[in-house]
Amino acid sequence: MSLVVVPVRYPLTADSKRTLREAIRVAEDRDASLTVLHVDLYQDSHNVTRVDLKRTVEREFGSIDRARYVVRKGFLVEESILEEVAAENADVVVIGSRQASRWRRTLRKVFSDPDIDSFLREKLDCTVITVGS
Repeated sequence: MSLVVVPVRYPLTADSKRTLREAIRVAEDRDASLTVLHVDLYQDSHNVTRVDLKRTVEREFGSIDRARYVVRKGFLVEESILEEVAAENADVVVIGSRQASRWRRTLRKVFSDPDIDSFLREKLDCTVITVGS
């Protein structure tokens, strides 16, 4: 079965809601499972739990079939997302345009002209969908 991963902020921002709405649509279209991922930063921890995330998402979108809710602790959001996507062997990652911009800035420090979609496809071998704001 296919897997779609969507990283979101908690509490859900307008951008996260747009991104999540698209990820739900993609998961339904592909008859895939969905992992809703939030990275709770060590340096700015809000002690978000999986239950908090699930309740908030379900309050906004209702119950989602075959959804899994994951909260990871980390220092870098981008690194934690990459680790989760790789560990779950996701087929699709749906990210917001702001997340893509942060990844570009991070990668620009290492590479001269990073293309986030190509980078993620190369590193993760999955489809990357970027949702604009």
